[in-house]
Amino acid sequence: MKAYYYDNLPGDQRLPHDSGKAVDTSDLAQVGVLYYRIGELDGVNQLASERGYKNRDEITVSPEKMGDIYKAKVESFFDEHLHEDEEIRYIRDGAGYFDVRNKGDEWIRIQLEKDDLIILPAGIYHRFTTDETNYIQAMRLFKEEPKWTPLNRSDDLDANPYRKEYVTHFLE
Repeated sequence: MKAYYYDNLPGDQRLPHDSGKAVDTSDLAQVGVLYYRIGELDGVNQLASERGYKNRDEITVSPEKMGDIYKAKVESFFDEHLHEDEEIRYIRDGAGYFDVRNKGDEWIRIQLEKDDLIILPAGIYHRFTTDETNYIQAMRLFKEEPKWTPLNRSDDLDANPYRKEYVTHFLE
């Protein structure tokens, strides 16, 4: 895992966009993002048990696997959004980027690769993209039945109870 401030320069979202200003795991934890490096599935199983994740599935994001919908799907993942559940991803293969907002509403880019696991809290604004290899395979873990409902950022979303709880706990 490598994390840094996003450079905000125009260009392909799948490129690193590294500003040169590093961010460490304690900075990520301040906005509720947890990072683990787990080399064996037993470690994922242990974390899932400790945190109450009962369900899981796997997703492969690539042109080969997704066909014609790949480009539109990756673009939709890159729209800034939040979820009303934690977002837990264990990278099984490939690489990609999660961008999250810090307390100053700046983007932090988190580069993930095989054996990286990230937990984003409910209510955090974020986005995702593959890197320039256009391939990532990830395990998604869920506390309840698998669901993935993105709520795209808007002024109205500030009243969402999950967003309000996130702001109270991490940003105030």
